[in-house]
Amino acid sequence: MSDLSYRSAGEETWRIFRIMAEFVEGVDDLSGIGPAVSVFGSARTAPDRPYYPQAVQLGRMLVENGYSVITGGGPGIMEAANKGAFEAGGTSVGLNICLPHEQEGNPYQTISIEFHYFFVRKVMFVRYADAFVCFPGGFGTMDEFFESMTLIQTGKVPQMPVVLVGTDFWNPLLDWLRGTMLEQFGNISPGDMDLFHVTDDLEETVRYIRDRVPTAKAPAASDQKSDAALPPSQRLTAEGTVVGQRPVRRRGSKS
Repeated sequence: MSDLSYRSAGEETWRIFRIMAEFVEGVDDLSGIGPAVSVFGSARTAPDRPYYPQAVQLGRMLVENGYSVITGGGPGIMEAANKGAFEAGGTSVGLNICLPHEQEGNPYQTISIEFHYFFVRKVMFVRYADAFVCFPGGFGTMDEFFESMTLIQTGKVPQMPVVLVGTDFWNPLLDWLRGTMLEQFGNISPGDMDLFHVTDDLEETVRYIRDRVPTAKAPAASDQKSDAALPPSQRLTAEGTVVGQRPVRRRGSKS
């Protein structure tokens, strides 16, 4: 059994302050980065593999089109996207995670934040991104892709562009989603297959994002309604998701 079960209430209470500190640092460092795109993909993608230079090019193209780039700060695809953004003179964010095994952060980060807690780090990926791009990756990339699908499908975040780069990698998964999850079991709706876009074309990727995420300056604070004046469907929580309606508890019926 994990030793977490034996930690005292005092230890757990102090851990809350560490969590709060990570949220505060993330919000403080990222609140002014402007329109941004979170780029996900495998940490194992070497520079001599085809998707590495593609991610470098995408990072550069995003900056040239007015976007900041956010990655997990590690090697592989993360390094490549940060490198492209960095070399283009843009904002290149790395949300680094402390793991049991050593992980070296890539050197192409203009904003570098370290997290102990995966869930805090994941909030920052969503809170400050206006679009997601997923290159081929492993469990972490799948986690981010399906989390974005869950948040968009349930309406917890506004509709945002999600682009999957690499048809050879993604199409077998999409065939399973369509054939098994949708058609065989009916666990998603037909429209859910339209929540993402699959392509091999980086210009198409950027165009798809640009058509849906303007880079124009946001309205001044004086021109915006206070959060309390907005309906629940438009108010945001601290993590950047929609407040939404409270669940209705229905009484069970007796047979």
